[in-house]
Amino acid sequence: MKKLLTMLMVAGIFSLVACGPSEEEKAAAEAEAAAAVNELFDSMEEAIEEETAEVEATEEATEEVVAEEATEEAAAEETHEEEAH
Repeated sequence: MKKLLTMLMVAGIFSLVACGPSEEEKAAAEAEAAAAVNELFDSMEEAIEEETAEVEATEEATEEVVAEEATEEAAAEETHEEEAH
């Protein structure tokens, strides 16, 4: 009896393993995976664009500050030169 039950159990395991996903299920899973990858790449591109915009804004702000400082230094030098004469 044990041999019969063991053989039935082994046959059941083999039948479960043999019953994999159908071709339609495989195609659906592949399409879902491709959509997930595309979504991931799109979100990465958006994040890169946002980061680039932030960096450009920071660079513009820095350039403005440097220009203001240069203008202030030039004005201070002119004032200093006028006081020296």
